[in-house]
This record gives sequence, C-alpha cells and structure tokens, in this order.
Amino acid sequence: MPKIYTKSWLDNDTVAAWIFLTPAVILLGIFILGPIAYLFFLSFTAGSFTSTGIQWVGLKNYWRLLLNPDFWQVLGNTVYFTVATVIPTLVIPLGLAVLLNRSIALREALRTTYFLPSIISLVAAGLGFRWLFQPEGPVNALLNSVGISPITWLGDTFWAMPVLILLSIWKQLGFNMVVFLAGLQAIPPSRYEAAELDGANSWQQFCYITLPGLQPTLIFATVTTVIFTLRSFEQVYVMTGGGPLNSTNLLVYYIYQEAFAQFDFGYAAAAATVLLAITLVLVYLQLRTWGEEN
Repeated sequence: MPKIYTKSWLDNDTVAAWIFLTPAVILLGIFILGPIAYLFFLSFTAGSFTSTGIQWVGLKNYWRLLLNPDFWQVLGNTVYFTVATVIPTLVIPLGLAVLLNRSIALREALRTTYFLPSIISLVAAGLGFRWLFQPEGPVNALLNSVGISPITWLGDTFWAMPVLILLSIWKQLGFNMVVFLAGLQAIPPSRYEAAELDGANSWQQFCYITLPGLQPTLIFATVTTVIFTLRSFEQVYVMTGGGPLNSTNLLVYYIYQEAFAQFDFGYAAAAATVLLAITLVLVYLQLRTWGEEN
C-alpha cells in the first residue's frame, strides 16, 4: 500500500510564509484591530480622560443613540447623502470612461482634465465651492443674469445638502473614471469585433460585453465609493458645520462633535461603532452579491 504524505504546518514553506507575514500581522493588529477593539470597549464607558476618568456604563450609550432624535436625523442625512452621491459617482464616470476609451480628439487632455479634481485637497475644494455658492458668489451672479433670484445655498435647509453632494461627486469622478478605463482596457477587443459581425449595436455591446466584463471593476468602485462617501467629513467641516438646523450633519461629523466638542467619548464611540457596522454590512452585501453572480 503506497504511503500517503500529508503537508505539515511546520514545513519550510509554511514557516517562511509566517516569517514574512508576521510583521504585517503585527502592524495590522496594532494600527487596525487594536483601535477597533478599543473603540468597541470605549462605547460601553462614560466620562473624561482628563478629570473624572471613565466608568463602565454597559449599553447606556447605545440606548441614548436609539432615543436621540438628532442621531436619527444625522443617520437619515447620511443615508440621503450616500445614496445621492454613490449612484452618480458610478454612472457618470462609467459613461465618461466608455467615451474616452475610444479614439476621439483630445482624448488624453480630457482624461487629465477629468482626473484633476481627484488630486485636489478636499479642504481646498470645499473652500472653493463655498466661495462659488456664497450669497454674492459666481453661481448667484449667473442666476441673477438670467432673471433668477439669488439663493442662499449653504444657509437653506433644502439646498445645502445638494451642494455638498455636488462637491463629493465632482471630487470622486476622476478616480472612478480611471478605474473604469483600466477595466475597459482589460476586455479583449475581439469580443466587440465578433459582436459587430453578428450585428450587435452599441447599446447591445455595452449591455452584454462591457458590463459583464466590468463586473469586478464595478464591485471595487462601488465598495471604495461607499466607504469614501460614508467617511465624509471635510466638506461638512469647511462648508456648513452641519447646518443649517442640522440638515447637513453627517455621521462622521456628528461623531467628531460629540467627541471633541462635547468630550462625550463613550457616546461618540458608540456612534462610531454603528458607522463601522453599517460600513461592514454594506461591503459584505456587495461582495456577497458579486460572489453569487459569479
């Protein structure tokens, strides 16, 4: 009877792999898993680090979140902001990528122009948008020139959030366009040539060749865009400060206010834990959907 050899977990390859992985695992534990564990612990405490110290309060901070109408308003603002930002930030760059993947005039210049917002500081972009949409700014001047009354954009509970959404879309557009361009160039041109020979029009080629070929790229772009949008802070801090009347207060800015303005670290940690849970659930659902389709 032939002897069956089983691979030992102490063989040379395994030992070498662990030697190379250990520094990365240690850094991961120190800078990611450690802070997450401490955040979770902190969400069950109350008090200050400088005066009274911290006390264990159990689920009190989570109960306060459930009963606080401001938290639910902020959560609703975050959902509205995320949905209204993510969908255009995927659709518009996809269309631009399909267009700029073809041989058209000034293609390289257009690619560079659309990508430029991605390398601009979000604080600088926020200051620029605040200037554009101030009561005597260029946007109101343009509206006034065509007979439309000026709008107090950042001081209006209806218009302030769309301005933040517009800034976020503009800022993320170039990055996703480059991602989609890379995905498009990985699709073999022979598929399009065969589709043309079979009489498929441009829309049919997009639906049956481009979208299926871009599926991994779409998942990556969706996950990164959702994460980037959920952690939005700078535009709120620079442009509106969460106002007017809490209408633009997003979850990350709310956590910042509770932690570093109110010094309620336990409550802020509970809100941050909720944000982390929402992010993980959304990423899990997106990855699971992609896995089932493949």
